[in-house]
Amino acid sequence: MERSGIADLPLHYGKAPPWLFERMVKLSGEISELIINEFGKLELIKRISNPYFFQAFSMVIGFDWHSSGTTTVLMGAMKEALDKKDLGIYIAGGKGKNAITTPNEIAEIAEIKGIEDSKTKILQYSSRMSAKVDNTLVQDGFSIYFHSIIFTENGEWAVIQQGMNEERRYARRYHWYGKNVSSYVNEPHSGIFSQVILENVLNLTSRKSEETRKFSLDIVREGPEKIKNLVVEGSGFKRLEDFSGIPYIEMPWKINWNVLREIYEFQPKNYEEMVALKGVGPATVRALAYIANIVYGAESSWEDPVKYSFALGGKDGVPRPVDRKSYDESIEFLKGMLEGIEAKERREALRRLRSIVP
Repeated sequence: MERSGIADLPLHYGKAPPWLFERMVKLSGEISELIINEFGKLELIKRISNPYFFQAFSMVIGFDWHSSGTTTVLMGAMKEALDKKDLGIYIAGGKGKNAITTPNEIAEIAEIKGIEDSKTKILQYSSRMSAKVDNTLVQDGFSIYFHSIIFTENGEWAVIQQGMNEERRYARRYHWYGKNVSSYVNEPHSGIFSQVILENVLNLTSRKSEETRKFSLDIVREGPEKIKNLVVEGSGFKRLEDFSGIPYIEMPWKINWNVLREIYEFQPKNYEEMVALKGVGPATVRALAYIANIVYGAESSWEDPVKYSFALGGKDGVPRPVDRKSYDESIEFLKGMLEGIEAKERREALRRLRSIVP
């Protein structure tokens, strides 16, 4: 992926004006209904989990291409629209406290709509784990502040969440598509959208980190005392970067030994089960990865997992999609859906759509 000319996605703290948000609710609802009627509920979920479609959709309903607010406003508008239309597809979650209470909101919707308990629990687990994985296993410097899940009564789902990096002043959006998630800890994303591709990102969800995940589980099963000994042992090793400049894992000096003891007493069956435990956070998995790397030589991925981005091209500064084919397909799909919208709204939406087509 070409890295030159990559623009950032600036953090915007303002809200869309009420008149604009009302239009966004109306238009996003109409387009969503057309997609559901034409292709089914799963198609809408699948489309929303595609970062390029999501970006194009947000611009069609009236938001700037480069704003971090595209995520929060589009999901907020869709949530309100789908709730009003009652199309059998629902959105839970939001920003701040609303993100944290997403599992409770899922339960409330499930009770009202009669969703089976087994499916409700899977939806709640998917919500919790997607948030935890992106905060804990993808150590890219972004903290999740917005989390939402879109789902059907059949348990089909997609998660859209966004992290912020206050220091660099930009945001990153994470997409999950439930149908394609075979593991929450191994390549689970349908896409990560960012305007900045970073160096030296510890990505424990990568296939390249499989060995690190395996050794981390083995280490934690041996108990805190053994881990302390391994930390002492590891501190005597020369760092790889001393010789070659290869990235290495720094040991976090604040380790919650109580959490490590609880993990040991629980004896998780696999890495996902370990990560799911309460109290297991970035420092815990990083400490275990450090030992796996330094003592056992386990390989970890240092590649930024961003899969979707826009590169700036030409003198006009118009964003150019890195994956042109995928983006063009999303644009054409939206054009088709706009045929069902009333003339005035359609003209405005098509005008916005034309403004973003390279």
